[in-house]
Amino acid sequence: MPAAELRRLQVVTLALLGLALAGCMTTSTPDPADPLQSINRGIYRFNDSIDRAALKPVAVAYRDHTPSWFRTGVGNFFQNLSTPGSAVNNLLQGKPVAAAQDTLRFLINTTLGWGGVLDVASGAALPVHDEDLGQTLGKWGVPPGPYLMVPLLGPSTARDLPTRVATTVLQPLYWFDTGNARWGSLALSIVDTRASLLPLDETLDGVYDKYGFIRNAYLQRRQFVVYDGNPPEEPLDDEFLDEAADDERDGAPPPP
Repeated sequence: MPAAELRRLQVVTLALLGLALAGCMTTSTPDPADPLQSINRGIYRFNDSIDRAALKPVAVAYRDHTPSWFRTGVGNFFQNLSTPGSAVNNLLQGKPVAAAQDTLRFLINTTLGWGGVLDVASGAALPVHDEDLGQTLGKWGVPPGPYLMVPLLGPSTARDLPTRVATTVLQPLYWFDTGNARWGSLALSIVDTRASLLPLDETLDGVYDKYGFIRNAYLQRRQFVVYDGNPPEEPLDDEFLDEAADDERDGAPPPP
């Protein structure tokens, strides 16, 4: 994938920064899933300022001044590039049928769909899968670890950080020295992804704590995809159980 070295540098930098500051950071309302909240919020503010100043205006112009068929083709192309990585992770998760479907999707769309610009495989009843290394590690029982806000890249967790590198290596463009085309494809991918998220901006604008909303949505979605839509139920904490037992002894119905 374009700019692979830059992405790896960002990941390593954040990891070292988190390790260096983890011991001296405190928050007024600590969250077990977000022990680095103070620095994460600072990184979020930095990312948000970059988005408002540059990325969002470009994405809006891209949406407003390019035809829908062009944007659809761009989205199909980059989705097709992610299919080999999905196939590998399906195989690692013990899903040979899904891995075979991903492989067929990639071959059909790459050969008959003009390099993936056209999604021919969907007409052949081959479903789209979206598996990555973070999901595979989750399937293997690796806990998510602390929530991280990565500079320029957005939400992640300690478990999901290696996904950035793995996704890069498993994409076909990574193995071709295409010169300036690498940077062009990276920029187009970022703009296309940001444009696809524009409909969510109105919702975020109405949220009091955008950082907390994004964090919770990200963690819940990752939990959902790791368990293929069937996450385990969260156990009730001891305090809730003790209160319910006291209410039952007092003759009051337990809280819903």
